[in-house]
Amino acid sequence: MATLKDVAKAAGLSVTQVSRALNGHSDVNPDTRERVKAVARTLRYQPNLSARKLVSGRSGMVGLVVPQAPDLASDGLFMEVVAGLSTQFSARGMQFVLHVARQDEPILPVYQRLIGHGALDGFVLTDPQEDDPRAALLAGEGIPFVVHGRIGSEPRHAYFDIDNECIFFDLAGHLIGLGHRRIALLNGVPGRTYVTARRTGFLRAMAGAGLDPDGAIIRNGEMTEALGLVSVVDLFAPGAAAPTAIICGNTRVAKGVYHAANALGLAIPGDVSVIAHDDHLATLKSAAFFPALSVSDAPLRDSWQPLAGCLAASLDGAPLKQAQIVGPHRMILRDSTAAPRV
Repeated sequence: MATLKDVAKAAGLSVTQVSRALNGHSDVNPDTRERVKAVARTLRYQPNLSARKLVSGRSGMVGLVVPQAPDLASDGLFMEVVAGLSTQFSARGMQFVLHVARQDEPILPVYQRLIGHGALDGFVLTDPQEDDPRAALLAGEGIPFVVHGRIGSEPRHAYFDIDNECIFFDLAGHLIGLGHRRIALLNGVPGRTYVTARRTGFLRAMAGAGLDPDGAIIRNGEMTEALGLVSVVDLFAPGAAAPTAIICGNTRVAKGVYHAANALGLAIPGDVSVIAHDDHLATLKSAAFFPALSVSDAPLRDSWQPLAGCLAASLDGAPLKQAQIVGPHRMILRDSTAAPRV
């Protein structure tokens, strides 16, 4: 079996240089890193994780902890997250470990146990909550982590995020500009940081247009097709003061809205305009909705590379600002939004 010395000799580099290249250190020239990886593949080199930990203090392994759920294996969004992160960490010579906790198991003891084993260098946190206890635990233990999102108004952690407040300010602003005044927001579960940011942006746009934010129509829940379906049935019940426009937290919610509108005989956008945030889920194409769905556009797949990069930078001791990134978004206006009927 090939050793690190064998790879170094074949690459014409020192053992230290090869080790840093394979461990994804940011001070290694990208061309050198790729050359070393190619040599390692040719020699079928497999790192000894125990030895690596003793020499460098790092195992090259990072983890994602998620609670068990009945439909976890069939959740397309979850599979995109796992596949995307695994690919990006692998490209940096790191191993990505998924740990699924029991459904009835408190999550903090899981992290404490994994920290105690010492096998993982750091963690990826998804679906962050306000004052997230996972982040507090890891920070207190001095364990590097990166968050898909932000925790707090002035985060002291590595993250990749999109500007959810700005995005939903823009979505509401587009509808307000068309003349809509009764607008519903179908948002996620309260307490999650992106849900709070989206609500803030929506209400800020309403207030800026002179609309009473206390009268805002907001429905919360898991962002699935069911949320859109149930919300539309409720909002357009006989005698209800129905909205003329709906903002959906993602395209799965929008799909439920479309199904419910069709069942109730509501025309889009004639009876109700619909707009959504599009994460570019593999199974849902917003342009293929009928009518084509207007969206804010920020592909989820664009998150994996910066998330892996930010955690790698934290592990290398880079300044915090280098490990904090806000991604771009754009508006794509199609056929699902129009001025309300007079």
